Amino acid sequence: MSHNIFTEIQKRILVLDGAMGTMLQEFKFTEEDFCGERFTSHHIPLKGNNDLLSITQPEAVKSVHRKYLEAGADIIETNTFSGTTIAMADYDMEDLVYELNFQSAKIAKEVANEFTAKNPDQPRFVAGSIGPTNRTASLSPDVNRPEYRAVTFDDLRVAYKQQVEALMDGGSDVLLVETIFDTLNAKAAIFAIEEVKEERGIDIPVMISGTITDASGRTLSGQTVEAFLISISHIPLLSVGFNCALGAEQLEPYLKRLSHNTEFFTSAHPNAGLPNAFGEYDQTPEEMRDLIENFLKDGLINIIGGCCGTSPEHIKAIADVAKNYKPRKVLVAENE
Repeated sequence: MSHNIFTEIQKRILVLDGAMGTMLQEFKFTEEDFCGERFTSHHIPLKGNNDLLSITQPEAVKSVHRKYLEAGADIIETNTFSGTTIAMADYDMEDLVYELNFQSAKIAKEVANEFTAKNPDQPRFVAGSIGPTNRTASLSPDVNRPEYRAVTFDDLRVAYKQQVEALMDGGSDVLLVETIFDTLNAKAAIFAIEEVKEERGIDIPVMISGTITDASGRTLSGQTVEAFLISISHIPLLSVGFNCALGAEQLEPYLKRLSHNTEFFTSAHPNAGLPNAFGEYDQTPEEMRDLIENFLKDGLINIIGGCCGTSPEHIKAIADVAKNYKPRKVLVAENE
């Protein structure tokens, strides 16, 4: 599949899906729904553990994937944003991590294959979603102990390795290390991916997507766009880009800097604007489409999608306009 996505990304702008969490919230699942039949006696409340729904509510997860593919997405992300032992420790579910990732990838792959079979001219791909975890290797969580770290590089490497193995076993075509606020965490994920690739003697395309956290134009761990890029460019990547934290309008200047400084393909999946006072996203599909069209006009993008607040309607609007533009030119494509 790696050859296929590399071929497709040179033909057209690929469309990534939107927010899994936004869609799952619409089901208004109760604690009982999250638990399903299997976890009724679990000693910690499970409501909010969206990754678990791949086991307890698989049809709901499948329906979300289906809606994004119907909207025109070429790439769907697995429901595994918090799929590490580090993140699952909040629910005392570390022992479920392999199963969660495997089932999430399997579900997504089944739906993607359905759509590819219907239209082989538009193959659909599954991106194994690897989130940042809820700990940071570069910063102390305690202002009174700046030297303290809640997690080590090796803790992260081990956790990510388990997630990567399960995502690959479940059928992921690509691995997406996303919402990177601390590049040291991302480096641990990349290291784990390279370890698995070497041990298995196989290759798999890797997408990297960082997060510019505010108007300073830096990640949470303090890196500029250029510094972030230099930090991860030693690995052969399919793409590098940004997602989350900002809407398309706020993201545009940083995307320009990224696009002009990298020889990798580029990606963006911004939020549907900035959240309102209630933490909700008000940007309409048409408003978001018009802002993203600026990325397309300037030739900044190879992969485009949506993050928080984006629905299938947003992705359809983006997919419809993306058809009218050529992907960003990458001069070193023949070296991949």
